[in-house]
Amino acid sequence: MKLAYDPSMFRDNTSFHDMIEKTAKLGYKYIELSPRQDFIWFYQYPKVNSSMIKNVKKWLNDAGVALSSVLPVQQWSSPDEQERQAAVRNMRRTIEITSELGVDTLNTEFSGDKQNPVASEGQWYKSMEELIPDFERNHIKLEIQAHPNDFIESSDEAAKLIRSLDKDWVSQVWCSAHAFYSDGGVGDVRKQILGSKDVLTHVLIADTLNYKSNFGLRYIINPPEAPVTIHQHLNPGEGEVDFEAMYQALKEIKFNGIVTNNVFAWPDRVVWSNNQTLPNIKKGLGL
Repeated sequence: MKLAYDPSMFRDNTSFHDMIEKTAKLGYKYIELSPRQDFIWFYQYPKVNSSMIKNVKKWLNDAGVALSSVLPVQQWSSPDEQERQAAVRNMRRTIEITSELGVDTLNTEFSGDKQNPVASEGQWYKSMEELIPDFERNHIKLEIQAHPNDFIESSDEAAKLIRSLDKDWVSQVWCSAHAFYSDGGVGDVRKQILGSKDVLTHVLIADTLNYKSNFGLRYIINPPEAPVTIHQHLNPGEGEVDFEAMYQALKEIKFNGIVTNNVFAWPDRVVWSNNQTLPNIKKGLGL
């Protein structure tokens, strides 16, 4: 099992080099390389050259840490064909960068248009057909999660799409902070994990409130019923996710993939946040 840290709380105020060193000091051996404006940013072509890749590899080696995975987010399921083509181009370059970094795993989201799921699904399959040769040529594994506001939000439905590709190098990411969107506010984490156990290789850990609770008034949205997607990435215990059930389910399926601290909520209190979250993860997983 690889225990990794998503350094998003260092994203906007810390250089790439310092981010690596700070993550190592938090007590991690692995970093999940999430989007950064100075490397691979949301929906954009990677701003990376060979010199930067060389520097990153040196910084990682000097700090004694490694990348567990590279995380791009691209609109590769967009019903807009020009946008989809740009996303495929961006993803193709990201696959090359991942390989050049010596990393064997890329994890991402389904993206697309929640209001147009059928067209988005078709576009996703089209993008996968175009990108499969790139993944296979570069020996990169692909992990995908259903994210709130994607064309598919359910972990069960995500597992079906992943199985339909019938590729042993394509698997699923499941995020506890998205548990209530995954099943319409129920948040049955055990059912979600067991339902995806044959394709699940990566778990993201953070807490959140149930947006459906209190008659839909857990969040106050003005105007009511506005089409927004709200959730948090809190320290375990600050929200309503059943972590005891989650850890038990992971033990039950003998999970042995990547586990990432996915808390984003406290960039002004990073060390404090990690002191709340890392012991919870280690205890829950029996590490």
